[in-house]
Amino acid sequence: MFTGIVEERGEVVSVLLQGDSARMVIRADLAIEDAKLGDSISVNGVCLTVAELDGSSFTADVMAETLARTSLGAASSGSPVNLERAMPAHGRLGGHLVQGHVDATGQILQINPAEHWTVVRIALPEQLARYVAEKASITVDGVSLTVVSVDDDSFTVSLIPTTLRETTLGDREVGDPVNLEIDVIAKYVERLLEARK
Repeated sequence: MFTGIVEERGEVVSVLLQGDSARMVIRADLAIEDAKLGDSISVNGVCLTVAELDGSSFTADVMAETLARTSLGAASSGSPVNLERAMPAHGRLGGHLVQGHVDATGQILQINPAEHWTVVRIALPEQLARYVAEKASITVDGVSLTVVSVDDDSFTVSLIPTTLRETTLGDREVGDPVNLEIDVIAKYVERLLEARK
């Protein structure tokens, strides 16, 4: 479980395609300082398992499902990534409950800078639209954000200077894909209501 509060920006060192999977090496500092084999690290919102460690990077196996459903399928050497270690049970929940299970990718439609923040409009895949509400939480590339507005096929978020500076969202351009994870509570509520029918 994660919080969507990015701890650092890392960088993909290499991606070795292995047929139906890939081995990804990611450069990191903070995210690996206390990591052990088997630990979970969120990479652009995708929960990956540490398979190997060295002093400056970790290696993770990425299966075909993840490559197909997330923007990690397009990652290559030099790609910047948002990193967050799993939240300890006694830790602070600074963002919201994030599983690291990406529901779909969206595409950046507009970027509108203002004096103190930037408003970003992101395409909302049809299958996720019913879960997204104004002022609700959503995870974009592993970053916990609040939905400002939503319509049938897109939503907006406002990014403060810290988010723009400390995460990869500050580097995104119109047309770029982003990983989306909706609030898991919305999924459980829907499932419970279906069971009552």
